[in-house]
Amino acid sequence: MDASFDTIGGLDRDGAPLSPVVLSVPHAGRDYPAALLGALRLPATALTILEDRFVDAVAQGARTQETMLVQRRARAWIDLNRGEGERDPRVDEGVRPHGQPAPSAKVRSGLGLVPRRAGAAGDLWRRRFSGNEVAARIEQDYRPYHAALAAALAAAQARFGVAVLLDVHSMPPLGDHARIVLGDRFGHAAAHRFVARLEAAAAQAGVRTALNTPYAGGHILERHAAPARGIHAIQIEFDRTLYLDAALDRPGAGLPAVIALLQRMIAAAADEAFTGDGIALAAE
Repeated sequence: MDASFDTIGGLDRDGAPLSPVVLSVPHAGRDYPAALLGALRLPATALTILEDRFVDAVAQGARTQETMLVQRRARAWIDLNRGEGERDPRVDEGVRPHGQPAPSAKVRSGLGLVPRRAGAAGDLWRRRFSGNEVAARIEQDYRPYHAALAAALAAAQARFGVAVLLDVHSMPPLGDHARIVLGDRFGHAAAHRFVARLEAAAAQAGVRTALNTPYAGGHILERHAAPARGIHAIQIEFDRTLYLDAALDRPGAGLPAVIALLQRMIAAAADEAFTGDGIALAAE
């Protein structure tokens, strides 16, 4: 079966990574399988609120030589930024109520492994999905992405002594607050020197940032970050008004500037990986 995500570039002739930076775009997928649409109780347009709308265009425009994973399957099908255990019994017949851990805040709000709600539009589905249906999504779409991401980070760390995951997302506007939110799980997912370099790149572009509020990073950072082993991970949330049109539906006039900003952030992360204290370049 074909993968539900794209792995783009980033390797030399010998199959070794060209950069210590790895990019992940888990929530921009626009592939809605027929089985999903057939279970929908709302118009299909209601699902787009779950998308990090066209942030894949930002990441693809900014990537130069980094390995990048881009999920094609829609977040409404399965959310790669949730743990396998974050299954919602209200939409998933495979959840056993007894013996399960207490549901997370995300599950309670309807944003579990298979989302139940889409903002103010309310509940999405006409029926619950069988345990086998959800298990198939985990096996075919969820685990392969995480396995590929883990492999890319391990390869970068093996070659350069350090790997830096930039997990690229987008967010609704936060009013007068930050236009970019960086998340490092309150210092647990990355050394602060990497966060500081990203903050500086944004400041040079005149874009205000916030750290960990309101987005500190989700399961992808929790699962893949291991700073003590030289694998750092930072979630980047771009305000959609920066790069989409006024309707927040299609790429807008700001797209080139946001591409250029992300490119500078990638370069800053790579430079910090190469110049930071204690980094041993295995390539040498």
